[in-house]
Amino acid sequence: MKPPVFETFGCRLNAYETEAMRDLGKGLDNTVVVNTCAVTAEAVRQARQRIRRLRRENPDARLIVTGCAAQVEPQSFADMPEVDLVLGNLEKMQAATWQGLASGLIGKTETLLVDDIMSATETAGHLIDGFGTRARAYVQVQNGCDHRCTFCIIPYGRGNSRSVPAGVVVEQIRRLVDKGYNEVVLTGVDMTSWGADLPGGPRFGDLVQRVLRLVPDLPRLRISSIDSIEVDAALLDAITSEARLMPHLHLSLQSGDNMILKRMKRRHSREDSIRFCHQVREARPDIVFGADIIAGFPTETDAMFENSMKLVTECGLTWLHVFPYSARSGTPAARMPAVNGRVIKERAARLREAGAARVAAHLAAQVGVEHRILMENPTMGRTQGFTETRFETPQPTGQIVQAKVTGRTTQALLVSDS
Repeated sequence: MKPPVFETFGCRLNAYETEAMRDLGKGLDNTVVVNTCAVTAEAVRQARQRIRRLRRENPDARLIVTGCAAQVEPQSFADMPEVDLVLGNLEKMQAATWQGLASGLIGKTETLLVDDIMSATETAGHLIDGFGTRARAYVQVQNGCDHRCTFCIIPYGRGNSRSVPAGVVVEQIRRLVDKGYNEVVLTGVDMTSWGADLPGGPRFGDLVQRVLRLVPDLPRLRISSIDSIEVDAALLDAITSEARLMPHLHLSLQSGDNMILKRMKRRHSREDSIRFCHQVREARPDIVFGADIIAGFPTETDAMFENSMKLVTECGLTWLHVFPYSARSGTPAARMPAVNGRVIKERAARLREAGAARVAAHLAAQVGVEHRILMENPTMGRTQGFTETRFETPQPTGQIVQAKVTGRTTQALLVSDS
């Protein structure tokens, strides 16, 4: 019996869902599952390329495609000769789907199993035990998005925002702590919208505070990408004062120019971003910021781009996730006047260079500093600020060790014995 193969593209939530599918799909034989991403046209192209290669490597396997790209463009994937079945984002997380696949009741004749994602009203709290290590576990607290940024196709792949009830989240985290996990990461598509669809309309900060209060044995809680303009008072208080909430935030900034932000239909200004970063850093000097920034959004002039470049310094960003703008069919931005492709590449390169300089400065500042490091494997762990740290002497995986940084590379900190 040949175990199933799972391939993941895209965000942490996709990676989380792949692990849930791996658990749901136990018992499947000779099956390849590709969990796609739709955030850029390049992501879709890479998924198609990988599907063709996987088919060549597994000529007799059943090949299933799912994820956001499959949800948005189901027929185009079904038309690929390499693909046997396309599953929607709702169907991929349902136990009945995987039971039907294992029994042969699903997939015999149909090539498409994709429902209307906008009909989804709930998100289940899938219980998984992490990502193949004993280091950290991811807990999905929210799915979907109610916003309609002009460049983004994701709401059409994920549906409207829906939240996992707080009690379910707390119970899952308790279970993970009991299993020995020292760090839990809360993940979702638009996490700061958590709670709007629940009774009483709680806010994401209420959830974070509740987890920290009701799971006192959890050593480290981490939150993934957030929209800083939607940070509520309870969340800000947790970020600035709770030692168990890790000092690393990835911000969905997208641009540093107010006109571009308006054309993106974002809900914040550049001044909002700068104010938030300064406010948090003043209260918690060890905070490390990452950010998403798009280079070459339609109508972006040189001056507008320079505002994004300046934002890197003004916000004190360290880890940049740079997206060269890629038009997604069906989005309003795809109909706006485009920036020349060569210019987009040049601007993306400049942003990445700025990011590399910020990383170098951050790493240099950590040499000689003691950190509490969560070991992901015997020779690599991450600081509270999520900086990769490599050890000369192996350490126990999953444990938090205290060590002084002795050196650095271009991307990581080093701990040596000498």
